[in-house]
Amino acid sequence: MVAVVLNTRGQPAEAVPHLWRAFQAYQDDVSRMRVLGDLGATLAIVGDIKGAELALSEVVEHRSAQDVVENAMIELMHCASFRRDRVGFERWREQCDARRESMPPNILADYLLKAGIGRARFGQLDRAERLLTDALRIADEANLHEFTFRIERIKAGLRDCRQAPNEEPAEVTKPVVQPESVREVSAAVAHLVGDR
Repeated sequence: MVAVVLNTRGQPAEAVPHLWRAFQAYQDDVSRMRVLGDLGATLAIVGDIKGAELALSEVVEHRSAQDVVENAMIELMHCASFRRDRVGFERWREQCDARRESMPPNILADYLLKAGIGRARFGQLDRAERLLTDALRIADEANLHEFTFRIERIKAGLRDCRQAPNEEPAEVTKPVVQPESVREVSAAVAHLVGDR
């Protein structure tokens, strides 16, 4: 799929319209929800958190395959921490934590990584470090090398991420200018969710 190649090359904004076309082309619900989850995660990467949350919420509401729903819930937790929505973060974290025992290693490592990032965003660095340590152990045991490298990098910079007490995080306040194609897909997702 072209979208996978573009995401791998570091071009998530260019992948967005391809993911939307794939969603429209698939006929079976599992494939549609899987690609809608990928679209939501990619929208989050490019900074369209509202569009991401709409797509990911649709995946969770649809109750597709277990791994698809778990990935969407993890991404919704991550979006909430990005927006500094502590209540939303905790709500999604609790739902993910309730499924923790049934998660395969790749999903569990991703959950612990993003829960750790969320804890760090809320200034809970000790809890974040414990979560990242657990994520690293799981990734190492399952030979998930990409996760291992990412977790090690984040863990190494964890203590440096403290901000001044009243300083607003730059990533939340800085507006993101999206390409027209991303705005069109985000509007189409909003329309899709609004039609149901």
